[in-house]
Formats: sequence, C-alpha cells, structure tokens
Amino acid sequence: MRVVLDAVGKGRREHALPATSAVFESGVATLVAAETAQRPTVLGLIASGRMRPDTGGVTLDDRTDASALRRRVALVDAPEVSEPEPDVTLAGVAAEELMFAGRRSDPVAVRRWLDEHGLEDEASVPVSNVDPSGRVRALCELAVLRKGVEAIVLVSPDRHGGEPAAWWAVAEDFAARGYAVLVIAGQASQGVARSSLVERAKRDETPRTIGRPRVRRLTAPTSGGRA
Repeated sequence: MRVVLDAVGKGRREHALPATSAVFESGVATLVAAETAQRPTVLGLIASGRMRPDTGGVTLDDRTDASALRRRVALVDAPEVSEPEPDVTLAGVAAEELMFAGRRSDPVAVRRWLDEHGLEDEASVPVSNVDPSGRVRALCELAVLRKGVEAIVLVSPDRHGGEPAAWWAVAEDFAARGYAVLVIAGQASQGVARSSLVERAKRDETPRTIGRPRVRRLTAPTSGGRA
C-alpha cells in the first residue's frame, strides 16, 4: 500500500497544521518531524483517515478513500486519542486490545501473549512506566493484530523519553515485516533515521527497499499559521 499526503493542512490559516506533504508505503519506515503538542496528533489523524484536512488531500493507492484508510491504518499512541490510560497496567492494555482484535483476552491468554513478546516482566506495570521502547513495541504489536491493518502511524514516541534509536528500531522492524510505517516525532529526532541509513549503507553496499528510512520535516508557513 502507498499513502500520499499532499500539502495537507488544518485550521484557520493552518494554525493546527501547516501544509505538509509525505509518503509512507509498505516496507518503508518514514519519519515526519512535527513540533508543538497538537500538530503530531492532527497529522496522525489525517494520515490515518480519521480527520479530513482543510487543505490538500490524502490518497491511498492513488484513490481518495478515507474509510479504507481507517480500516488499513492503525493510529498508535496518539495523545488524547489512541494512547492508553496511564494508570492501566500493560496486561490490562493487552487484554483490551486482544479483545478488540477478536482474540482470547482472558488472563492466561494475556500472559501468554506478553511472554511471547518478552514483556512478561512488565505485565503489572502501569503502561506509563513501561520502558519507552517496550511500550512502543507492545502497542504496535497489539495494533497489527486487528484484521486488515497494513500500516502504522505512530505519534510522538519521543515524548516518553529514552533513546530515539530504540523506538526507530521498532519502526524499522515493522517495515521489514512489510508494514507501511509513519512515525511523527519532534525535529530533534530526525537524526536517528539519517544515522540508521548511514549505518545500513556501511553494512551493505546494495540498495535496499525493505525498511529503508525516509525523513520529512514539517515546517510552519512563512507568514501567519504559527501555533
């Protein structure tokens, strides 16, 4: 699948989101930089078909189909939208997501799922206290359990702290599994994708198409439009 965001913007004079263009597609991890607390979530909602842009447009495989976009793209950990309640344990989050995915969600099934993903030691920990990279991996793994999900839009993983390289490695892992991955984070995190690309080039002189990182910067308009 291939999702194209063509100069999408939101709000009066694009206050909520300045015109932004990006592409994310199967087998690729793409990083878009967005600043302020609001813009990453707005961009994530638009990229996943859950909000209509006021300017520009979004296409899925060259078609405008917000309904299909919502079915095929999981919006992960978006503040105040899809982030789990901070005081719920990781086991509780897993139980709820397994239920929504039509899987067994009893305590035994939840424990087995956590064990399979190396998260058994975090089961009783509030999700807000889970190691940042473990949180990102758990939420992404749970998101792709839902039927028809082919892409992930991960919002502001940098807000939890930790090393950017850790959550970017998770994004690349999912891209290597064939998912389209869009990560929206602060501009300070842009270097992680570039560093990953450089390291990969050193290891392998042959260009790769699976999991190759892309970096896009979200910039505010030159006049007005500043939140």
